[in-house]
Amino acid sequence: MNLKSFLLTVTTVFTVSGVFAQAANILNAKSPEEIGVRTAAQKEVDNDKPLEYGYVDDRDILFSKMTWEKIVLDERANFPLYYPIDTNNIGRNRRSLYDVLMKNIKNGKIKNLYDDSYLTTKRTLKDIEASLVKVDTTEYGIEQLNAGEQLSAEFINRRDITAADIREYHIKGLWYFDKRQAEMKYRLLAIAPVAPDVNFIDSGDDGQQDLVPLFWVFLPDAREVLHEAKSFNNENSSIPFSFDHILNSRRFHGYIYKEENVQGDRKISEYVTQNSLMQLLESDRIKDKIRDFELDMWTY
Repeated sequence: MNLKSFLLTVTTVFTVSGVFAQAANILNAKSPEEIGVRTAAQKEVDNDKPLEYGYVDDRDILFSKMTWEKIVLDERANFPLYYPIDTNNIGRNRRSLYDVLMKNIKNGKIKNLYDDSYLTTKRTLKDIEASLVKVDTTEYGIEQLNAGEQLSAEFINRRDITAADIREYHIKGLWYFDKRQAEMKYRLLAIAPVAPDVNFIDSGDDGQQDLVPLFWVFLPDAREVLHEAKSFNNENSSIPFSFDHILNSRRFHGYIYKEENVQGDRKISEYVTQNSLMQLLESDRIKDKIRDFELDMWTY
């Protein structure tokens, strides 16, 4: 690396660090209310927007393969997508990915929800409410109703799916070889939070509960809000990563559970049954098949 490149890199790093430090405003605040509030001048200089996708012509795609992956939140590499789950004693600028999605679905910034990964049928927040909330009446409440009395609020149990209940994220993306740039690339297309069925979530048999995707979001539709929301950077808290950056740069660990195929895009678990190790090996085989295509392009 020559001197000019080195100086440019150092300048960029300090500029980005300064932007985030000014955005937090924690060192210049005169009161706690001023922390995190940027001035108009800071916002203008910041010009903080998600990195735009480059245009890719269909004729430039030499090879492509659609894959579906699971991001298991028990794994340490995926903790930035899961935590924090308790927001009572933490700053309002730190939220989990699920909280960010739900907040912006409710305020209308994320307008389109879908019932499956093929993004064919749109849903509204009211449509998916049954998978997010369970409302039950206690025995005393039933007795009250049988007696012809008005049901008291104390006899109604409400259970909401929260960030702590999310076990996985399912993502759908396209691996493709761009012949113009001669490299294999990945484009994440959709994401879904996955949790136990709300009707059986407190049954006690956590290991046996079936997990269901709550809803699917078309990622390009949510990039603005995901870019504004920051996750925690364990190495340097002054430079947090946005959720948009984490997802698009694949700063997570996932494994393939389905690829597009002639058998109707069947899942790995449908043809490799009751053997988790072999399912992981099959996932790795699919990854290697995609990766080897790029390597084979340079084999003479």
